[in-house]
Amino acid sequence: MNDIVSLPEAFSDLSDMAAKWGRHTENLRSAIRWTASPEDFAAFYTAMMPRLDAILAHLAQLPLNGMGEKDTQLFCLAAAFAEAAPHHELYKGSHDVPFSFSAQRFVPSHGDTASWI
Repeated sequence: MNDIVSLPEAFSDLSDMAAKWGRHTENLRSAIRWTASPEDFAAFYTAMMPRLDAILAHLAQLPLNGMGEKDTQLFCLAAAFAEAAPHHELYKGSHDVPFSFSAQRFVPSHGDTASWI
């Protein structure tokens, strides 16, 4: 599932993470999370957390509609991080949520809609 991904130049070092995690819909990002290992979550968290302030500051300057492809891909990567971070921070790298029903039972009605729409 690794595609060539282009991010804004200041974030090009995160291209490998974007290729794995930065999907355009919630359902596609969820599919990545459901198969991620603790090592996957740790690597993603370690790469993204130090850059998060800069990513959010960059995205805050842009209109939600009409972003270029590189900025859209960065937005998708930030969305993936928001969805994946609890698995590293709270669930010991488990793709399941402890003491909860299976996350795969939750199917959002908007899950196939692009995140920024």
